[in-house]
Amino acid sequence: MKINRIKIIVMTLATALLMPLSCKRSFLNQTNTFGATAATTFTTSASVIALVNAIYDSYQNSNLLKKGLWYYADYLPHDWFNNGADIAWNNYTYSGTFDALPDFWDNLYIGISRVNIALPIIKTAIANGVVTPALGNRLTGEALFLRGTMYYYLTGTFGGVPLELNAVTDGLTARSTQLQCFQQVVADMQAAEGLLVSKTQLTSADLGRATTGAAYAYEGSAQMWLAESDPANATAHYTAALKAFNNPELNNYSLVTPYVNVGEYNNQNNAESIFEIQFDLTGGNQSWGDSWQPPGGELGWIDSFSWPSEITGEGYDYGSPALYYSYQAGDTRKLVTIMGPGDANLSPGIINSQWGGIKGYPNVVGGFAAYMAKTTAPYDTADYYRYTDASQPINTFNSKPINTNGTLAHPWYGTDGTPRSGFVCAKKWRDPTLTGGSGPGALFGSQDQVLMRYAEVLLSKAECEIRLGMTAQGLADLNKVRSRAFNGNPPAIFQDGNLPQADANGNPIPAPVITDPLQMVFSEYRHELTGEYSLMYLLRRAGNDAATGKAYDAELIHLWNTGPASQYPYGSRPNSFIIFPYGPTHNPPAGIFNDLSGNQGVTYNDLPQGRDLLPLPVSEIALNPHLKQNPGY
Repeated sequence: MKINRIKIIVMTLATALLMPLSCKRSFLNQTNTFGATAATTFTTSASVIALVNAIYDSYQNSNLLKKGLWYYADYLPHDWFNNGADIAWNNYTYSGTFDALPDFWDNLYIGISRVNIALPIIKTAIANGVVTPALGNRLTGEALFLRGTMYYYLTGTFGGVPLELNAVTDGLTARSTQLQCFQQVVADMQAAEGLLVSKTQLTSADLGRATTGAAYAYEGSAQMWLAESDPANATAHYTAALKAFNNPELNNYSLVTPYVNVGEYNNQNNAESIFEIQFDLTGGNQSWGDSWQPPGGELGWIDSFSWPSEITGEGYDYGSPALYYSYQAGDTRKLVTIMGPGDANLSPGIINSQWGGIKGYPNVVGGFAAYMAKTTAPYDTADYYRYTDASQPINTFNSKPINTNGTLAHPWYGTDGTPRSGFVCAKKWRDPTLTGGSGPGALFGSQDQVLMRYAEVLLSKAECEIRLGMTAQGLADLNKVRSRAFNGNPPAIFQDGNLPQADANGNPIPAPVITDPLQMVFSEYRHELTGEYSLMYLLRRAGNDAATGKAYDAELIHLWNTGPASQYPYGSRPNSFIIFPYGPTHNPPAGIFNDLSGNQGVTYNDLPQGRDLLPLPVSEIALNPHLKQNPGY
């Protein structure tokens, strides 16, 4: 923590808000009360509520959510890639000086310090009659829940971290072990479970606040982390996790159907959402000039920056074709997770918006108009291939505006000359208020960010059951998720589509049939949750493969991005090899497999031992000499 030998001044947290306990609307308006005292500030229930609201605000930070949690969860498994300096997350070359790490660390520890300050104030407020015992207990439960989630993500990312549990600290606490940290997460969640309210008791204004069910969901996952950290007692930990997942409170959540509706802009805080970070467009505009700063809204840059460069002018993220081709035939999650060349955006919100799909975005409209305006040779070839469907000869002007993410013949690789794959994250292309850098320049959006949803609970529960020998129950829970994915009965054969490689003739190789129930769970983690905030955490949580002695996360990342080496016609795939020598990203043709340097696509690196833990920020080590860096950094 960046707090050395000083007493934290609690008044920096106070905000002037009104009832109810909303953390989406009125929560976002804050008043500076710096310099006041606790005795004179926290004299109303509204002021105590505001103190807890400030803890939630620690999560309303795009650098934390995108450059911290999302990058870790999604870049490390190689499902998604960065088009810029943050490529270090993909090739595992990050170091303790990487600028995203202090944002990750500091924002979560700021939240933790706010919790530690709030807890004694709430206790005093209850004793003095400022808040009722019921309200005070609920606020205490929310604070404990939030601290538990913050240690959950810190520990899942960095391993053991300093456990700060008091309002006053000299900032020199040494690291606890990973086991001790997750024990603290469990303790916070178990304490919160008896204080929070059920989801069924929330008013619409309180959606997004912590609930009893959310505490059980995170407790269950933390218990599974204890099994990874304490393998000698894994059975007891998985049993405890299963008990948490089976709590009746989680029956208040359900899978949203069809799958596309899970991430829709107009379906936020839905029946599947367990813990959702709230954002809101309350004023100002969504451009660089106003962005998330007051008097603008509480906005994030999480979504439009990963759309195609041809739409937004950014295109900082792009997808791996290995993910695209790994979906089993008939899986409805595919095209609403990752879009490839020639695919339309299937979001009902985008289709029914003012844009009417991809064809209506300002860059598409402008590019199509530019092509149509040049009626004599030489014709506008760039806009013709980029912004029309190219269905008719260029000189006929009869092609229609493109309504897909590029085309098979001319994928959208970006407009700036830097390499991309032509695949984009459809999960994050749901906000119809955004245009990126084009048109009105609506870059910053108010789409909530879901950190935990019910499908993850079902899959984690299935993993516990399978590990405890309850295979039939585990497969039943697994198939609840798969049945939603396939709009009915899932295929009897479980298979991850095609391998990320080709045969000697450039044709896809079907992936092996999966018969191991645990491997089925890992596959479902990927296909259900990639592009969100969980995948890499769940892979690291899985621990070691007893059959090989290797970490599951490294094994799975290698398998998902290379396939069995024996099936590759040119020997085992080396690191940084360009994958997928077939499909729309293959250019030039498949006849030169011995020289793939000209292909579009993505590069791949095996996960080095220990690199599933991020390095501690060196700035934190400089402030606290008791912090020891993770091995290998």
